[in-house]
Amino acid sequence: MAAGKQQLPVALLFILGGVWSFPLVQDTKPSCHITKPNMLNVHLVPHTHDDVGWLKTVDQYYYGDRNDIQHAGVQYILDSVVDQLLKNPDRRFIYVETAFFYRWWKQQSSSMQQTVKRLVNEGRLEFVNGGWCMSDEATTHYSAVIDQMTLGLRFLNDTFGACGRPRVAWHIDPFGHAREHASMFAQMGYDGFFFGRLDYQDRDHRMIEKEQELLWRASDSLTPPMADLFTGILPNGYNPPEGFCWDQLCHDPPIRDDPDLEDYNVDDVVNRFLVIAMVYKTNHIIMTMGSDFQYENANLWYKNLDKLIHYVNAQQANGSKVNVLYSTPSCYLQELHRANLTWSLKRDDFFPYADDAHDFWTGYFTSRPALKRYERISNSNLQTCNQLEVLAGPVSRQGPFGVGDSDTMKEAMAVAQHHDAVSGTEKQHVANDYARRLANGWQHCQVFQASHCLYHGYSGTIMSSRFLVIVYNPLARPVTWPVRLPVNGTAYAVSDVKGKPVDCQVVPVSKATQEVRRNRGFAINELVFQVQAPPLGYTTYSVSLIQDGPPPASTQRRTPTGIQNKFLRVTFDPDTGLLSSLSNLETKQSIKLTQNFYWYNASDGNNTESNQPSGAYIFRPNSSTPFIISKTTSVVQEVRQWFAPWVSQVVRLYADSKALELEWTVGPLPIDDNLGKEVITRLDTSIKTDRFFYTDSNGREVLQRKKDFRPTWNLKQSEPIAGNYYPINSRAFIKDDVDQLTVVTDRSQGGGSIQNGSLEIMLHRRLLYDDVRGVGEPLNETSDIFPEGLIVRGRLLLSLEHPAAAADLHRPMAEQEVLQPLLAFVDGDLMTHCTFSGLQAALPPAVHLLTLTQWDKDSVLLRLEHQFQSRESKLNSQPVTVNLQKLFSTLVVLGVSELNLSANQWKDKMTRFDWTPQKGTGPLQTGYPSEWEVTLRPMEIRTFLLKVQNVQLK
Repeated sequence: MAAGKQQLPVALLFILGGVWSFPLVQDTKPSCHITKPNMLNVHLVPHTHDDVGWLKTVDQYYYGDRNDIQHAGVQYILDSVVDQLLKNPDRRFIYVETAFFYRWWKQQSSSMQQTVKRLVNEGRLEFVNGGWCMSDEATTHYSAVIDQMTLGLRFLNDTFGACGRPRVAWHIDPFGHAREHASMFAQMGYDGFFFGRLDYQDRDHRMIEKEQELLWRASDSLTPPMADLFTGILPNGYNPPEGFCWDQLCHDPPIRDDPDLEDYNVDDVVNRFLVIAMVYKTNHIIMTMGSDFQYENANLWYKNLDKLIHYVNAQQANGSKVNVLYSTPSCYLQELHRANLTWSLKRDDFFPYADDAHDFWTGYFTSRPALKRYERISNSNLQTCNQLEVLAGPVSRQGPFGVGDSDTMKEAMAVAQHHDAVSGTEKQHVANDYARRLANGWQHCQVFQASHCLYHGYSGTIMSSRFLVIVYNPLARPVTWPVRLPVNGTAYAVSDVKGKPVDCQVVPVSKATQEVRRNRGFAINELVFQVQAPPLGYTTYSVSLIQDGPPPASTQRRTPTGIQNKFLRVTFDPDTGLLSSLSNLETKQSIKLTQNFYWYNASDGNNTESNQPSGAYIFRPNSSTPFIISKTTSVVQEVRQWFAPWVSQVVRLYADSKALELEWTVGPLPIDDNLGKEVITRLDTSIKTDRFFYTDSNGREVLQRKKDFRPTWNLKQSEPIAGNYYPINSRAFIKDDVDQLTVVTDRSQGGGSIQNGSLEIMLHRRLLYDDVRGVGEPLNETSDIFPEGLIVRGRLLLSLEHPAAAADLHRPMAEQEVLQPLLAFVDGDLMTHCTFSGLQAALPPAVHLLTLTQWDKDSVLLRLEHQFQSRESKLNSQPVTVNLQKLFSTLVVLGVSELNLSANQWKDKMTRFDWTPQKGTGPLQTGYPSEWEVTLRPMEIRTFLLKVQNVQLK
């Protein structure tokens, strides 16, 4: 169990006859070994780092298959560790990835399960982090991270109670660290956070200043210490000290302690260990004793660690001031807390990460862009799946595809958050496996439908001359959304649920689309119309074929002067065909705006400065000047631009839209010149940025960035492009006192502002060399359908606003891009029109319904979040109150209790260590109006367990 904690009798919550329970914890006799106050206490932490897919698939890693790729078998690690822990009660071990432990646990006998529970209760086996995986921090969306953490922590809570609840977040391998992750960990109740990878310049600075342990203030909006998190940087990454690795995968000599035999080396081992440098503030230091997939033969490790502890501590009789002990991160953190020191305060994040002067890990912000997009829309699909399961009740779980199952999708999405999954840093066959898992999850979620209205008569086709389009909106406010359907007809009539005609038009399928789909579709046109869907509900649109004649007349090829609607006007340069300006007609704003496509030639590592090539992790262009892609232009009722045989774009401006859409298609990237390419789009404007720009953190709070600058240390910039790239998860913007240009992305991408007034975003990467970070193959994606290279399509949404009002537009835009409407199709002759909303009324603009999912038979998990930062919006950066009993239309809320963010503790029972920063903090605000009315303050997420009764709608 966690340091200083033991399980107490279950706390019961009685709500209208229902009994809910969570185990509680309190400080009691510690399970940690005793330390010595006048010595350097070295906390040895035996651990294994088990990637949930990387060089091998999740299944291959668990079973120990394909050892020709990498020798690793997680089931044998857990078998071996448990056996060795039982042989010596002093030994400790920590485990992280619940995805693997869950598999192993299900295969154990009841007697073994009881044995493991005893080890957990005694604190000899400790869970840290506890999510389904150790998620990536740059390319993940906060909603998916919360889900995967909840999945793993719930299993630990249900299985082991309080003793299985992790008290420490542990991200020893991710490649840079996001502020929003620290904020989430704090709100999940963690006492501290440890990681291994840190920019080499930052580490050097912190070692000198003894600031490798700090207090991270991870929100500008939440009142301290709500998002404050003690953070420690591990001294050896996550590996053992050099010369002290005793795994079967290591080559260091064992401790040979028989003086009668040759090669007796105890004195040498002890002497080498006693020279540990003191670069931390206390008389405690943590040592990670383990690494990737180690402890498959745990006897090797523990036999040598037992000897190390014995012989080093024996030197205390000779005056040594070093005390070595088995420990865990929780025990180590407890000692730091007892020291009662003040700690340096950090407010920014740990991006970008570099491990050498020319080795910036900023390429993976964009690597595998197709997988990144598939993960993002899969998240939207999962939230819709969860909602329909709750709103429609038991009837939704039976359908034409069998029995409904949201668990398959939850687990697939959780695996996809791993730091070698959505990051794009895995081998190709592993990326294929992640995609396969997501596709399987989609199939299991197809059963869930909003009601009988949507379920009966499902046909899954739009080949009929008359059909209905059912639009489900997973957001808690009405949305207007453009629908584009592949059709062969040339004229259609569309009407809404009340029979009112809806404007529509037919446009020919673009050449780029024809090339992307190859032989997988034969529609010659697209039917385009805009739909309006109610909050957390669906509506229907009727589509009828009017004319099935020849395709529309060929479009006139000319350079357009501009397009506009009632909100925006876009102009194009008559000579180049490029965008030339963007105007907001409401606010009378106008900026110069040029957008083009470029590529950076990827370094092959053959130059005088460094032999580092670009790869899946590393972005290293061989020049600071990108190559421009030449272009020509043609026009239909939207502007279609053709830049090269492998780069095209459609510029769209929908009626009633305040955003300009840029739909880009890139690929296959040519490599005939034997050079890898990293394709960007760059927006050059008249906005005066003075080296500043802004990016989101995991889709939530926005951080200010500055070219060639780090808030924590004096940067010596060695890579002017890669060293100024940051993760963009959902949006980025540039601004001055008058204008703000915001770009909303449809997936995680990398980008930067290399020139003043400019914003560039990387779209696609194809590389010919491995970057020597372990994956062992170049990022050169091909497939049976695209043997010449992957083609990727995406879209960017651009808006121009005054800075004071921009957030009121771009936050809902980003929210809608993450949770998109779901379309279904039925034969119009089989059913009547119907409409439905799961809410009694739309939520206020500042409030986002983040989670609605079935928890057990009679209860659901609800998360509501305030999606604006403090001082971000005059209108929406204010507290908002919501009445939970007046929220849903099909659910009667009978009882409510509040949980922490990860839903594994009651909110009012959650306790965390208090830490003292070097600067003072304000008091934590508490108190809310009532049990049913809940108030959300800027950037606050509140999690509730609701006891509900489902009401069958007539």
